[in-house]
Amino acid sequence: MRVSVIGCGYLGAVHASAMAELGHEVIGIDVDERKIEALAAGQPPFFEPGLPEILTSATASGNLEFSTDIAAAASATVHFIAVGTPQAKDSASADLTYVDAALHGLLPHLKAGDLIVGKSTVPVGTAERLAAIVAEHGSGATLAWNPEFLREGFAVKDTLEPDRLVYGVADQTAADVLDEVYAQALSTGTPRIITDYATAELVKVAANAFLATKISFINAMAEISEVVGADVKELADAIGHDVRIGRKFLNAGVGFGGGCLPKDIRAFTARAEELGRGESVAFLKQVDAINLRRRQRVIDLAVDALDGSVNGKKIAVLGVTFKPESDDVRDSPALDVAVQLKGLGANVVATDPQGIENARRRHPQLEYVESTDDALRDAQVTVLVTEWAEYRNLDPARSGDLVASRSIIDGRNVLNPAEWRAAGWAFVGMGRR
Repeated sequence: MRVSVIGCGYLGAVHASAMAELGHEVIGIDVDERKIEALAAGQPPFFEPGLPEILTSATASGNLEFSTDIAAAASATVHFIAVGTPQAKDSASADLTYVDAALHGLLPHLKAGDLIVGKSTVPVGTAERLAAIVAEHGSGATLAWNPEFLREGFAVKDTLEPDRLVYGVADQTAADVLDEVYAQALSTGTPRIITDYATAELVKVAANAFLATKISFINAMAEISEVVGADVKELADAIGHDVRIGRKFLNAGVGFGGGCLPKDIRAFTARAEELGRGESVAFLKQVDAINLRRRQRVIDLAVDALDGSVNGKKIAVLGVTFKPESDDVRDSPALDVAVQLKGLGANVVATDPQGIENARRRHPQLEYVESTDDALRDAQVTVLVTEWAEYRNLDPARSGDLVASRSIIDGRNVLNPAEWRAAGWAFVGMGRR
């Protein structure tokens, strides 16, 4: 099929490359000339495992092209809208400026039989509003909503081999077109849910709200564990054996971040309040508050480890991205901790395998080093805040020879406390005994 993807950021670039890898003819469109030039040259403007390979393969095959001119979408019959929906500057609501601009930019280039497919995460009611605009335009095109469920670090696999497909459609014809787009995934048994616009929109935000709630729940248990002397990791193991609960996403630590969960739960809350049902998701405000408290807890632990003041003390911060296998520093708990410690007067030296350049653009006041050893050297406290494999696998004895003081705060509960304590470290976890 001939497909256009409007918006070539994280979601759009992955989606366009994956669709081309599946054999579709794809045109990726974005207003950012520098981004388009990089993608056309086979160079992703962000780090995502597996993306360089399929991007190179798809462009070399001729299945994937890029343009800054939205008129290039005219040759396509399926148009994916994959632009960002950031949090509005003056409220918790989602900013739909880019979604609206993408749709209105497409309208002059639509023809009868075309299908516009929303991928962006939007407040419930958006698809119905946009569908009315499309119908009023009179081109004969229709609209569907097909939410994405990508995990950063696994986005390529999640697109090529999705765990489910959700179609929000107004009629069966739109579902049939999407079946053609996703024929390969459907042939391998991927579950498909055909529903209405509102349900499709809610699926995405409800999933993110549930995951955020599960993470904040175990972090709330960590807060209690710290008071009573319990171990939250053992607690999570015990309740995780209950099949109704499960062990995934029950990892206490510094909390969640990134470009999705924080802003999505805030936008969901704001939309529910607009609909007069704010009380239905009022608990999400506590989910958000618990999450932010865990960042402060790491800072408090660092202060305690340095006898009440971090001023002038060297602190090694291991990780600046919000999660491993990503260079994304949006709403990153790790970067937030580093910045706040710097604000208290600490000599913060931060490192990360992929996120340094993005972090430096946002917070140039921090000192960044490429090498873990350089970050550790002469540190008076070490704070692990992103669970990259190289930090999980640090040798406590060797690391101890580099630092000025063997004091570590495990903000992700990924280290073995017994091993580090045996090597002479003062070890503190999050809700650990």
